[in-house]
Amino acid sequence: TEEIAMGDNGGAIPQSIPCSLRSSSTIVAHPNFLWSSTKILGMSLRTIWNLKSGVNVGFLWLLRRPISFSSRAAMDMAAKDGELRVFIVAGEVSGDTLGSRLMASLKKLSPYPVHFVGVGGSMMCKLGLKSLFPMEDIAVMGIWELLPHLNKFRLKLKETIEAALLFRPHVVVTVDSKGFSFRLLKQLRARYDEQGLVSPPLFHYVAPSFWAWKGGEARLKGLPEFVDHVLCILPFEDEICRLNGLPATFVGHPVLEDVLELNSVQLCGKDTTENGWIVRGSSEEFRSQYGIPSGATIITLLPGSRLQEVTRMLPIFLKAMKQLKDFFSELTAVVHVAPNQHVEGYISSVVHEWPVSVISIPGGSPKLKYDAFSASRVALCTSGTVALELQLARVPCVVAYRAHLLTEWFIRYKAKVPYISLPNILLDSAIIPEALFQACTPSKLASLIMELIQNEGPREEQIIAAEKVIKLLRPSQRTIRNSTEQEFRHVFPDYTPSMIAASTVLYSATRR
Repeated sequence: TEEIAMGDNGGAIPQSIPCSLRSSSTIVAHPNFLWSSTKILGMSLRTIWNLKSGVNVGFLWLLRRPISFSSRAAMDMAAKDGELRVFIVAGEVSGDTLGSRLMASLKKLSPYPVHFVGVGGSMMCKLGLKSLFPMEDIAVMGIWELLPHLNKFRLKLKETIEAALLFRPHVVVTVDSKGFSFRLLKQLRARYDEQGLVSPPLFHYVAPSFWAWKGGEARLKGLPEFVDHVLCILPFEDEICRLNGLPATFVGHPVLEDVLELNSVQLCGKDTTENGWIVRGSSEEFRSQYGIPSGATIITLLPGSRLQEVTRMLPIFLKAMKQLKDFFSELTAVVHVAPNQHVEGYISSVVHEWPVSVISIPGGSPKLKYDAFSASRVALCTSGTVALELQLARVPCVVAYRAHLLTEWFIRYKAKVPYISLPNILLDSAIIPEALFQACTPSKLASLIMELIQNEGPREEQIIAAEKVIKLLRPSQRTIRNSTEQEFRHVFPDYTPSMIAASTVLYSATRR
């Protein structure tokens, strides 16, 4: 259920967890106390590929983490076979992006050839993944929305388990998509135990949103049975996971890599960029490329990445655009199409019916995406990672969300956070306007958008808040603070979230 409403995980550093996320068991000890009993027994010289210069440089693995009583790590097993076999599964577009970056980092860090098998999208396949079936087959969101797909879901799960056993991986990594991922890991661990085989390390990338739901933290206690390590993208999650017996590492939020890739800045060091963490696209280039007049008002629309949410949200966005049309002499809607074959087909079949000028831009090109953001006056988006991307671009936005009526009722009953967008959750404040459930109507959305366009105050408030949000998601200071040898800190030129995640996957020993 953690995936139903949030789309993303969120939170803040332990010292400043938003009031809406706090519970009696959330803050138990200061992080320094948690680390005081943990010492690194040794350091190994590894090889890293410098992302910026393309030069091999040596570095010492300095991340401090709770020590396992077993030395069994993915690299230990890969050394015996002379190759690294990684079984990796992602079930949605954001997971495909995350998985592809992890795969690229694994290739850079591993001294052995890396072979990938599992489930993923186009980006993961470009990096060498042999996907068992289209990722879209398991990209289902919600509770009642899942019911019509249960049989196919079970068949795909069984197929994935059998393929994993046949592949004999050195490590298994599931990316987000908790519903499919946890069932896969649990049944895979059971199969290894039944056959008397030693299970490879089982990693899950992106912690479940336990903080968002009543009783969510208690559910963490059962995960160590089939999850060996969680790669967290929010700075308070790893501490809470460890307090519940689940090894975890905060690797930083993946949206930061948009800045690093597009601006060619480094994550470590005192100053990442002279202008802060921001992606500045080219408004002029975008307008020129699509023939948009300089006086036209552009509104970016991001209806989601799953077919179920796109078919639910895009018609509402369309009606909102109809209501806004008369307020502008020239209005252009830019629809961002997720790299999902079902979504692409649906959007292409309906945009010709729109009463305003519409430009559909394909997913998969960060530069094109941020150029479109730069040209936009405001954005209207379905809840998800895109709210963070828009903050990176400093584009004011409105967040919308609708689901099946029974799913909406369940969210109201079980959720313990008052917001749905990650920036609002992190800051515990309604910085970004949200239109949720029955309140998500075309009239409401049109009103909120006009307020952002006409009133400079709310626009500026979102832009200022973006600096605070991005700062909370950066891993550099926490990682440096937890290193064991301060004199070696300068040897980490590529401390990106995916590189930290890859290093953890390769070199973390598991308990079994």
